[in-house]
Amino acid sequence: MKHPPGLKGFLLALALLLGLLLLATGVGLLGYLALEAYLAPPGWTILVLALLVLVPGAVALGRLFPWLTDWYYLLPALAFLLVFTLYPIGLTVYLAFTDYSGRKNGFPDRSTETRVVAQEGARLVLEADAKEALRCDPCQGEQVEAYAEGHRARAKILEVEGPSLVLDRDLPFRAEYVAKVNTFGFVGLKNFAFILSQANQALLPVFTWNVVFALSTVLLNALLGLVLGLILHNKALKLRNFYRTALIVSWALPGVITVQVWVALLNYNFGAINRLLGVLGIYPIPWLNDPDWAKVAVLLVNLWLGFPYMMTATLGALSTIPDELYEAAKVDGATPWQTLWGITLPLLEKPMLPILLSSFAFNFNNFYLIYLLTGGGPAEEGRLATAQATDILISWAYKTAFSAEGQSAYGLGAAISLIIFALTVLISLVNFRFTGALREVR
Repeated sequence: MKHPPGLKGFLLALALLLGLLLLATGVGLLGYLALEAYLAPPGWTILVLALLVLVPGAVALGRLFPWLTDWYYLLPALAFLLVFTLYPIGLTVYLAFTDYSGRKNGFPDRSTETRVVAQEGARLVLEADAKEALRCDPCQGEQVEAYAEGHRARAKILEVEGPSLVLDRDLPFRAEYVAKVNTFGFVGLKNFAFILSQANQALLPVFTWNVVFALSTVLLNALLGLVLGLILHNKALKLRNFYRTALIVSWALPGVITVQVWVALLNYNFGAINRLLGVLGIYPIPWLNDPDWAKVAVLLVNLWLGFPYMMTATLGALSTIPDELYEAAKVDGATPWQTLWGITLPLLEKPMLPILLSSFAFNFNNFYLIYLLTGGGPAEEGRLATAQATDILISWAYKTAFSAEGQSAYGLGAAISLIIFALTVLISLVNFRFTGALREVR
């Protein structure tokens, strides 16, 4: 078969290679699950089984489509794409429709581990009352894991009577211990229904603040960056290079360190800012303790972190404007104000627009600032513990899925992540619509 030309050949090669990787991965997973019923295989067994399919499969495809070997250099990139991009996305979508959490995690509850003193087929006799030992009442339908050295298997309980329990299948080995499994399962749209039912306590206020935070950050940073850029672009300004260097210090320092310094500066009792206000006769401000002041603090700190970027972008865009335009305007008698509105700002619009859009997208999911500065707090009356005054969507999802307050509700956190994805796509489409970024150039 001849090499398909152009884009068609590339897409065909991509489909064949990705299909081979998916086939190898599927065989590896299925093989691992099959072995798990009788043994306790290590996790790398999946990789070994996948390679046993991938290598012969690549050889067979190379003989069937000789031109495909020219595209084999894509295999490592596709493998990384599958593992680090497609798999997390698929897992997030899957978990969004389950009740997976810290308690229902699919692992055995070791606190229920009980010794097996006798075994006859599918009947196990425990050293204690089964209901008390496994902490289940009723126990019918619960999943347990039985294991011995080098062996492990799971089964469901059909019947419990005193210390004995009957499983739904015979175990292929002599069990030494048994423990109840913290099972999880599909709940359909239950997670999304819960999010919508708590919309007034979480979704709506968090989303509103998220948009206000991202939009205000872009406007404030762009305005200050524009003003400083216009000032520093003046070639007659003395020590211009010194000012440029001094003003980008906050951008050059690692953001993690800078935010931690701001946490100390904004401390209510010992912070340098409140001490200075006290010297001036002003009462200390609860920067991080009051819901409204905390939002102001977040915007001010983000302004400190972000304006150097906008200033640098403005200076770069200003350097592309020909000096002849300003000279012609001066000859025509235009004032500096007229030059700014008639030449500078119109010519800055196109190069700055993509920067503003990317800045909005970045700040819409600016997790690290919220997490390090306020932790999403302070607490606000009538709100969920995981969706406080300065929480944005991404920090709400994180706290729901991983924090003790959210009880490690991974399924609910995954559902929130899908909602964030939908909202982000919607906002991006609105941005593109108003800015004409997707409009065809004729």
